[in-house]
Formats: sequence, structure tokens, C-alpha cells
Amino acid sequence: MFLSFREEVEDALVDALDGLDLPTDDLGIETPPEGVDAVLASSAAFRLAGEVGAPPPKVAADVADAVDLADADLVAAATAQGPYVNFLPSDAYYEGTVEQAQDEAFGRLAPTGEEVVVEHTSANPTGPVHVGRARNPITGDAVARILDFAGHDVDRHYYVNDAGRQMAVFTWAYETFDEDDLPAPERERADYDLVRYYRKGHEFLEEGDPEAVEEAETEIQSLIQGMEANDEETFERVARVVDQVLSGMQVTLDRLPAPFDEFVKETRFMRDGSTDAVVDRLKDSEYAEREDGAWQLDLEPFDVDKEFVFLRSDGSTLYTTRDLAHHEWKFDNYDRAVTVLGEDQQLHASQLEAALEVLGNDTDQLESVFYSWVNLPDGGMSTREGTGVDLDDLLDEAVARAREEVEKRMDDRIRDDDLSEADVDRIARQVGIGAVRYDIISKQRSKTITFEWSRALDFEAQSAPYVQYVHARCCGILAEAGEGSVPDAVDASLLDSDEERELLETVARFPAVIEEAAADLEPHTVATYTREFAETFNAFYRECPVLADDVDDDLRDARLALVAAARHTVGNALYVLGVEAPESM
Repeated sequence: MFLSFREEVEDALVDALDGLDLPTDDLGIETPPEGVDAVLASSAAFRLAGEVGAPPPKVAADVADAVDLADADLVAAATAQGPYVNFLPSDAYYEGTVEQAQDEAFGRLAPTGEEVVVEHTSANPTGPVHVGRARNPITGDAVARILDFAGHDVDRHYYVNDAGRQMAVFTWAYETFDEDDLPAPERERADYDLVRYYRKGHEFLEEGDPEAVEEAETEIQSLIQGMEANDEETFERVARVVDQVLSGMQVTLDRLPAPFDEFVKETRFMRDGSTDAVVDRLKDSEYAEREDGAWQLDLEPFDVDKEFVFLRSDGSTLYTTRDLAHHEWKFDNYDRAVTVLGEDQQLHASQLEAALEVLGNDTDQLESVFYSWVNLPDGGMSTREGTGVDLDDLLDEAVARAREEVEKRMDDRIRDDDLSEADVDRIARQVGIGAVRYDIISKQRSKTITFEWSRALDFEAQSAPYVQYVHARCCGILAEAGEGSVPDAVDASLLDSDEERELLETVARFPAVIEEAAADLEPHTVATYTREFAETFNAFYRECPVLADDVDDDLRDARLALVAAARHTVGNALYVLGVEAPESM
């Protein structure tokens, strides 16, 4: 309803301004401040005051008087309040909101026909996922979910760095050292097993006998050249290491969850010749130059203050060179290419974009989503020397702490009658992992986060458990009312208290929140909405009993329909954030 309401407001404002011979290029439509009894307001009077030579309140009054709502269905009135024109909803707005939000898919926008690839995480396959990179899969998965909910056809890709020196060192170490040379793995899983070889290899190259190190470097260089020469045996040797590590990393990512439609390997673009073709085209460009045997691009004309080396003096390509071929493949197969990157990758991203332009690509298809860092939590998270904190450790700790919080809130009757140990385990997992995701997503991605357990797991504050509890409460009310208790048609005009109307207005805004978050690629917009939603629902819950004996049947039915609308809204909002919505807590 909100999107339709906005269209009616836009049409009415344009007609009113046209009638007053005023420009319509900026309607100034915005959400009014709290306490204003309107769904939308226009601040255009500020802009138009100079145009007409009158103070903004006088302009707003004239515009409000000129608004004709004869053809409007959802807008009941336009009134001036100081320099603003406020637009009030009709009964049809509330009735339509109740009806639309009975759909379990409420908030999902119509298909756009646009195909989007979201590349995120893409952590090097050298060992377990580190907590320092946790913001990438959490942010990337949320961006993909929001774009999908906004009607786009979305593919989620993990770009696998399976070429270059790092992978050559890993493969050499895996083939060189014995199990007896290594410490015990920290977990019984492939990524934890193989990372020991990777660390041992680097230790050897830094501290080993110079003659032995020189021999090792010869073998490593042979692997690099084998990949550059498209030697199938070399690719298979590297793949044995990469695929095992990836299988373990996927277990961690699945816990978040952060699913992928495809793991796209770097070597794919070496094997099919597209990387070599990119190198040849770059060499022919006017920006190419050779220095000390290496080929590079002068990107100063593109406001990139650093040369981009795309071919080393030994004839080997670089990660970014191969990524150029990768992105041209994306451009051929998708309408938009969204990449989620840490803020330390901004230079890489600017070089990539400039080089793509050198190659003749329209980089309007390319969008980079940068995020800042997550500082580690204090207390309860020991950092192992040389390894830091793995994401599995953080998730384990989150579930354990969530279980403690859940058990604090359980009395013996609830434990015996309602929740089994399996239920407690489920809730602890949903709340614990949800708390980590939500705490990270709820902050603007440009801001550094200091993760705090007390805040993330606070059931009473603006956190995942606080919002999840609203969904569980909705489910509890509907379960108590009984299956099929919400009738197909209700009298929504009975929902006329301030708390009911405010909840309806908040429900109605959800599709617009999805639209805004998708346009800006900002998941925190949805998180902010869920906190506001939870506060609004809790006010309704306190003041508007649903199943009490003194509530007549028609009002009971209307409030049950509103609870069902709230459940669909908050459940879908949590879904697009990647946070589970428990049915009981």
C-alpha cells in the first residue's frame, strides 16, 4: 500500500504544482517526523519559497489548497503544517495493508527481469575463514537476499583464487611435508587440516636452510609457470589442495548461512584463453607501457594514481589481470555485477574499473560495495598465536552464550511443558548466530564495528533476539488462537487505536524499505526498520489484547489479521537479513 500511496502523492503534487506554475523537478517527498499524523510529507516549499517570493509556510499552505484528491483512493487529505504539506491515509489504506500483508511473501517486489551477480567473500582458500573477514559473507549474503526480494534474478558467486604464487606455495608444501612434521589440527576438517601445510611451508621459506629454500623456490616457480602454460597436470595438483580447503570453508559459511550458486575459479579464465586475450588487448592500448620487462597501464587519465602491472617480466599474469577476464565474463552474462569488498581493496577496485574501461567495457554495470572492519570481541575469545580467531570460534561462542541467555529466561514449567532440549539447542543456534549477523548488518557498512556480546545478545535492547522475539510472539498468539483462526475477510476499520494504526503504517512501509535497501545496497536500512517494527509491535501488544475474553469477535478477528500481517512482515525482514525467525523462544 505504501508504494501505491506514494504514487498517488506524487501525482497529486505534480498536478498541484503545475496548476500553480511551479517547477516539479523536486517534490521533496519524505517520511514525516515522529508524532506527525501523516504517512508522507513534502518539503518542496523550502525550495519553492525563493521561486515565488513568499515564506515556506505560505507556499506550503498554497500547495495544500491546490492538491486535488478527487481521484485518490489511499490519500485522504493534504494539510499544511508549517513549511510541510502532510498527506494523510484513508481507511482504504489500512484495509488494503491488512489484506496485502496476509500474503506470506509480503514485501517481495515484482520481478524486474534484471539479472544480477553478487560476488562476495572470495577469501583465499588457504585455511579456515577468519573472523576478521566475517563482515564480507554476512554483508554479501544480505545484499544478495535484498536484491532477490526486490525482484531481481540473483546469482551468488564466490571467486576462487586458485592461481598464482600463494597457491603454488600451498601445493608445494602439501606435497612436501609429512603429517609427522605438523602440529595436530585444531578441528577435524579439511581446511583446518591443510592449513597446517600452508603455515609450515611459509615457515620453511622464511627460516629454512638457504640451499633448501632455493630448491623449494625452483619447484614453486615451476608450478606457477605450469599454470601459466595451461598444463593440465599442474592444474589438477593445485585443485587437490584448493577443493579440499574450500569444502571445509563451506561448512563454516553454511552455518551463517551464506550459500553460493557457483564457485568460479580463477584458473577457468586461464584455461579458456580469455586472460591471454586480455593481455594482448591491453598491450595494444594507448595506455600500455613496458618497464624492466613488465607490462603496465598508466591509469592517471582515469584518476588512479598508481600504475597497474598486468604482466610480470617473467611472463606471468597477476590476480587483477585474471579478474579482468572474469569481469568481462560477468558483463557478458549479467546486467549488473555487484562485488562486496573490504575497504583495503579500494585501490584494486579502482584499477580494475579503469582497466575495464581501457578494454572498452561499460563499467556502469559494475558496482562495488565496500565495508569496514570488525574488531574482535573482548573476553571469551582466545587468539591462538599465528592464527588469530576463526569464524567457527566466534559462532561457537555465540551459540554457547545464547544458550546461557535462553536458559536464564526459562522456568521449570516452560522447560518441562513447552521446550525440549532440542528446542533449546535450536533456539540457541538461531539466536546466537542471528545475533552475530544482525549486529554486523545493523551498522552502516562504512563504519568500523567493535563487536560486544552484551549488546548483541540483549533480549531487551535493539538486537537480533529483541526482533526475533516479536516473530515468536506473533507465532505464539496465532498458535493459541488455533489453525485457520484468521478469517479471509475482516473489518479493518475496527483497528482504529493509535497503536493499531501505527503498526499498520509500519507494516505498509516494508516494501518501500526493501526498495530503498536494494537501490542503495545498504542492508542496515532493513535492520533499522526491524528495530522500529519491534518497538511498534510491542506497543500494540501492550495496549491491544488480542485473545482476551472481553474482546468481541469482530475486533478479535481484525487484531488476529494484524498479528498475521506483523508475522509475515518481521519474518520476511529477518529473512532478507539472513537471520532466522524462531517460532518459539
